[in-house]
Amino acid sequence: MASTLLQPGTNAPKPGAGLESKDPLAGMVLLPAEGFAPRAKNAVEITKNALKRIRVAMAKEGVSPDDGGLRLGVQGGGCSGLSYNIRFDTKPRERDRVFVFGEGLETPNDPSGGKAVKVFVDPKSFLYLAGMVLDFEETLMRQGFNFINPNSTKSCGCGSSFSA
Repeated sequence: MASTLLQPGTNAPKPGAGLESKDPLAGMVLLPAEGFAPRAKNAVEITKNALKRIRVAMAKEGVSPDDGGLRLGVQGGGCSGLSYNIRFDTKPRERDRVFVFGEGLETPNDPSGGKAVKVFVDPKSFLYLAGMVLDFEETLMRQGFNFINPNSTKSCGCGSSFSA
């Protein structure tokens, strides 16, 4: 039986699942938003790796975790029809859905001291992002956020555009 190397903070696959499993969430530590059940279809989730990276980037950009957060969105364009948009915002907009993650959960080199991270999603984008997971991948070949979106029917090779 082959052994598998796991990144710190990840969960080992369940016995019998094997490496042939096609589950894109296999081995990830998922964090449901406060007040939502895990894998809720009416919310978004992030991984522990994404939480760590968001906190580091917010500190670097000078975005206060008390008021600001990460804005996830969808806009027309890209090679598959729609493209993901990710940026920091100083506060939520009036009609945004606000999801809160990681209150009290410290991550390595955590500049926030375990403060919660807020994710803002506008109503139009939420139609396409409901139920998705935001992950952060760091390998020798690639570093960046991954949108694991159950609403996506087709995506491009770079992973930044999709169709629903």
